[in-house]
Amino acid sequence: MSEHPIVRAGAKLLVPCILLFALYVQFHGDFGPGGGFQAGAIFGAGCILYGLVFGVDALARVVAPRLVQQVAAAGVLLFALVGVAALLGGGTYLDYDALLPDPIAGQHLGILLIELGVGATVSAVMLGLFFSFTRG
Repeated sequence: MSEHPIVRAGAKLLVPCILLFALYVQFHGDFGPGGGFQAGAIFGAGCILYGLVFGVDALARVVAPRLVQQVAAAGVLLFALVGVAALLGGGTYLDYDALLPDPIAGQHLGILLIELGVGATVSAVMLGLFFSFTRG
């Protein structure tokens, strides 16, 4: 893509905005449309755009494929640990009320952590698939 300076310049402007919008969708998911899955898809798409424009090797220098695997595993683990924490708090699996003494605060914390786990997993899986398809 070095022969397309307009595409490269546009990507340099768009990618940070896309990633910032993904964070907005992630943390606004408690109060409106959005959440972990949507944010993960947006974040993954922003990183894939970077890889398509600047090359897979450039993306691998920014986001190492090994890190992508670790983030995917950490996202699933976070999801599971929230459920286990609810069990240990005296509730059922993924019963957010049991996470904190105040049920409303527990619900907010549980949803936030679950959505973080989902977002991390979705974006990491998208990047992992991209690396798999482009590197063989």
